[in-house]
Formats: sequence, C-alpha cells, structure tokens
Amino acid sequence: MRIIFLILLIFTIILPAHSAVIELNPDQTRFVAMRADKVNARSGPNTRYPIEWIYQQQNHPVEIIAEYEQWRKIRDFEGTITWVRKNLLTNARYALITEPGTNNVYAKETLNSEVIAKAEFGVIGKINRCTLSFCELQFENNITGWVPKNSIFGVKKNEEI
Repeated sequence: MRIIFLILLIFTIILPAHSAVIELNPDQTRFVAMRADKVNARSGPNTRYPIEWIYQQQNHPVEIIAEYEQWRKIRDFEGTITWVRKNLLTNARYALITEPGTNNVYAKETLNSEVIAKAEFGVIGKINRCTLSFCELQFENNITGWVPKNSIFGVKKNEEI
C-alpha cells in the first residue's frame, strides 16, 4: 500500500503538470498579426507537428481561437485553422481587404465621401480606429482612409477601436 501511495505521490508532485488546450468562446477570441514575413503554421501546438501552411506576409491578421502554453490556435480570413508560436504574433492591429476586385478607400466614414484611393483584394492596412461600420486604415504608401468594416478581416463586427 505504501508503494502505491509513493508512486502516486511521485506522479503528482515530481512530474510536471500538462496544460490543457484552452478553447476561447467568441467573446474571448482576439485579432493579432504575424510578426515576421515567414511564419510556419502547424497542425498542432508543438514543433513535432507538421507544417501545414507558411504565412509569408508580415502583419497578416489572424484570429486567436485557442491557447496552449506558448502556442496559439489561429483562424485566417479563409477559415484555415492552424497553430503558431505566441512569439511569432504581435498585438498590433491590421486588417486585410477581403472583397474581390478594387475597393474604395474613403476620406470620411461614409460611402458618400470622397474616394481617395483604391485597395485591391489582399491589401493589408494598419487599423487606426474603427466605428461600428467603418475602419480607418493606414496603408503602406502612407494613405490613410476609411474602409467599410464588412469588406475587411481583422476586426470583430461590433468592435470599436
């Protein structure tokens, strides 16, 4: 009996506890972006899992949907779900244009304002602020303007920034 107790004690005290995957509910998910221009995305939360995808664009926005130790389960704008290391992500907020074709960038947060630029599908801009319907994005060419929220990925529907 003492031996069994001793064995159980060893397993509970000496061996490290394993963390469980924490699945986030929709209120807890959050958007982040790729820190580097090459990020390996894996099928599970460890380097022993195979690489399923390589993100090749810095600041590409993704949504964190689960956590496990130093790993984050992410979903991209196409719905692809993979795992990346936490240190390869940044909390800086970016948005990706998801509407096909050419999209208007407006001077103000209304469709009636002046069109100051055009943004193609896949273009990424830094989020300056968001209202319920529009986000003000700063693009790589230093153009800053408003884009309808329903044409971007990187911010929640009811989120204001």
